[in-house]
Amino acid sequence: MIAVPGYGALAEVYEWLISDAKLTPAAFAEAFEDVIGLLPPHAQVLDCSCGTGQLAVGLAGLGFRVVATDASDAMVRRTGELADELGASLRAVRADWSELSGHLDGASFDMVFCVGNSLHHAQGASARLAALESMSRLLRPEGRLVLTSRNWELVRAGGSRMEVWDELVRRNGRDAVVIYRWEIPRGWEQEHHIEIAVAQIEADGAVRVRSEVLSSWPYRYDDLVSELRRVGLRVESSTFDPEAEGYTVVAIKE
Repeated sequence: MIAVPGYGALAEVYEWLISDAKLTPAAFAEAFEDVIGLLPPHAQVLDCSCGTGQLAVGLAGLGFRVVATDASDAMVRRTGELADELGASLRAVRADWSELSGHLDGASFDMVFCVGNSLHHAQGASARLAALESMSRLLRPEGRLVLTSRNWELVRAGGSRMEVWDELVRRNGRDAVVIYRWEIPRGWEQEHHIEIAVAQIEADGAVRVRSEVLSSWPYRYDDLVSELRRVGLRVESSTFDPEAEGYTVVAIKE
């Protein structure tokens, strides 16, 4: 089974969770300029787990043929709205990893992005492997999967806890406090929970809170590399650092 995250409540406030450096579509795409530079003109690109569409719209703005997918109806809707607002041409589809082959042709993409720390929503090792296999199947030979992840070794080492961001985040003229609550069980294979809350401060001083509890099945970096290899992908580059909070892996289809 591949878990389908909700992101119904968080979809409406997701921009408060995106860093300033990646807030605009152009800036989000620029963050991946090294791998984007490997693409031919008008390449076909999939943004899998597209969120609110910043990367997908940024890629479309560079002239690529873009498909954006997400398991959340609300996220797909927001991606379409952003594309319409900025005049970007892309196709947005609601689909989780298990449904990709029903919507998209196999071996048709030059690059697949799975960013925003989304892979941990796959329900355990077997579902994660199935998700990676689904994305690999869509790549042309020598196509690349670009994946970002939290460093789950560090997350688990911190144990169950609450984290309150130490600065207000301003979006669309409004400030908000972002809070994460982690439930970390003893075993890696057990279901973890992350509650994310965005507390918006309204003009009259009132506080409006949107929150959602998300299920998570984390993984070790070495396990991810092994699973990529099992689905025919070889790690071409990686920024993994045991002391860093997150990393990017680029894997090429052999």
